[in-house]
Amino acid sequence: MSCTTKPNQGTHQVMVGNVPLGGGAPVVVQSMLNAPADDVAANLAQIEALAAAGCEVVRMAIPRAACVGAFAQVCAASPLPVVADVHFSADIAVQAARRGAAKLRINPGNIGGLGATDVVLDAAGEAGIPIRIGVNAGSLDADLAARDDLTLPEKLAHSAADYVRYCEGRGFTDLVVSAKAHDVMTTVATYRLLARELPHVPLHIGVTEAGTTFQGVIKSACGLGILLEEGIGDTLRISLTDDPVQEIRACWTLLAALDLRRRSPELISCPTCGRCQVDLIGLAREVKERSSGLDKPLKVAVMGCVVNGPGEAADADIGVACGAGSGVVFSKGAVVRKVQEDAIVDALMEEIGKL
Repeated sequence: MSCTTKPNQGTHQVMVGNVPLGGGAPVVVQSMLNAPADDVAANLAQIEALAAAGCEVVRMAIPRAACVGAFAQVCAASPLPVVADVHFSADIAVQAARRGAAKLRINPGNIGGLGATDVVLDAAGEAGIPIRIGVNAGSLDADLAARDDLTLPEKLAHSAADYVRYCEGRGFTDLVVSAKAHDVMTTVATYRLLARELPHVPLHIGVTEAGTTFQGVIKSACGLGILLEEGIGDTLRISLTDDPVQEIRACWTLLAALDLRRRSPELISCPTCGRCQVDLIGLAREVKERSSGLDKPLKVAVMGCVVNGPGEAADADIGVACGAGSGVVFSKGAVVRKVQEDAIVDALMEEIGKL
């Protein structure tokens, strides 16, 4: 690997349904369903909402054997690849592989040991699907967790690497790895270790149990932003105690901020000050709401006065610089038209429609 090649360009590629993951493919955006695992209609409705928001892969827990049938029905009708999230039962993982899972997520530490992992590897191999080895700080093997000669990041990376080498030793290489903690810098240190120890394995990055929306987005943006800027991470989930759709919006916002991927308009707006003579906060919120569903990777500026716009937002694809009860609509720094305050949003959306 050359010094200019980023870690996620050198990982091997796996296919999650029709979605390429790793090997230089765009960072994949995913989330997890939180509807009851036996409610097919509720899970499919949630998948439709996630797909509309830009989700590319979705994960579904199978907490009981009785839920496998519902999982199979969801897989059959889902527009997105569905990953089976299985803990404590190798048999459930095997059944999920046979009944439509696009990928399995297991933790060998709680699936019943390496012996139980063998049958899961065989089932995934027969189905032609990858497995994510998911290690969490809260579920490390007891012997490893008790060691005082290793830091927590070292324990997490060591655990994940041991499982990968075991799987590869049995001939199963279609692997993805995650090793998460709720602490941001522990997560960053762990993934840096993994990128060095397992440079060929795609990494699923995330800060687990990050919290409710405000805290969770900030913690995730800090940790995952560091990793992504370093080229670490082939797929991500921003875990929030909220509607999963909010996770997808946060993922795309983060990827856009890092200039990695863009899907919808990015709003550029100033924080307002005493010079502002319009309801800029209300205007910005309305523009954000009305443009959020557009599948256009544009930069849209809503600026409160001539100090901040159009000059400081001259690179915006479209924008407005407000004055006393009015606004000047501009594109790439050039004035397009002047409108009254109550017509600003309509004018802006009209100009966006022309792009």
